[in-house]
Amino acid sequence: MPTLSELIPAGAVRLDVAAADWREAVRAAGDLLVATGASTGEYTTEMIQNVEENGPYIVLAPGFAFAHARPSPAVLRTGMSWVRLAGPVEFGHETNDPVTLVVGLAARDSGAHTEAMAALARLLADPETERALREARTPEELRAVLTRRAAPEQPESVRAAETQKSQETQKAQEAREAQGTGRPAEAQPAGGGATHKILTVCGNGLGTSLFLKNTLEQVLDRWGWSRYVTVEATDTISAKGKAGEAVAILTSGEIARTLGDVGVPVKVVENFTSTGEVDRVLRDTYDVQ
Repeated sequence: MPTLSELIPAGAVRLDVAAADWREAVRAAGDLLVATGASTGEYTTEMIQNVEENGPYIVLAPGFAFAHARPSPAVLRTGMSWVRLAGPVEFGHETNDPVTLVVGLAARDSGAHTEAMAALARLLADPETERALREARTPEELRAVLTRRAAPEQPESVRAAETQKSQETQKAQEAREAQGTGRPAEAQPAGGGATHKILTVCGNGLGTSLFLKNTLEQVLDRWGWSRYVTVEATDTISAKGKAGEAVAILTSGEIARTLGDVGVPVKVVENFTSTGEVDRVLRDTYDVQ
């Protein structure tokens, strides 16, 4: 899979861009996708229509909008763009406005960019890295931060071997940490050994829902619950059909209103990159103190 720095070439980065409103901000991100050969101009229109139809759910963390639309013929290859705005812009989000960073995504499918999304979520959740990205003076300097701070991509076999090797040490460390935090390390959800499913949902199932999926999986790892709970990122239409398989749905306020009553708890998350907020939502879902 392509890395984050591969998906965001220097030509896809613009800093201190003037935008009068959210449409101009999204259009700036779309123009870079066109300039780097990731999409056509029609895809930029589709990104704007996505917000018009589904609301500002793409503003998934304070100051950060993740502009995207469904895969379509207007996407030529999977790619991303990075637009840092000269001044803040209102998207209409209740808690995460105003926006100063717009990252655009053009995806050919739902799978090729998942690891890059996970890497970006980790970077933006780290205050030191977020500050370095905000203060970068040139596109080259910004890409150097992305390359330096993003976790190296390793083959799955290597990651699996390293995970197995450190498993006992990690479990012991988690147990020690749990004593001070009250989190349920080594506990498991009610229902014995049954595997639970949680859905993370956005308008298209390949952008903001992947951010939330990554954050939720980080929390599950810390709890020691990864073996008991699986997380699936999906879109609003599919979520209604899959709701019966899940114990809960995690999503934005805008998408929660679109979903309505689907027969399982729908939990609203405001900041999709915040492990602290997701931890609280997960505790509420399972009634864990």
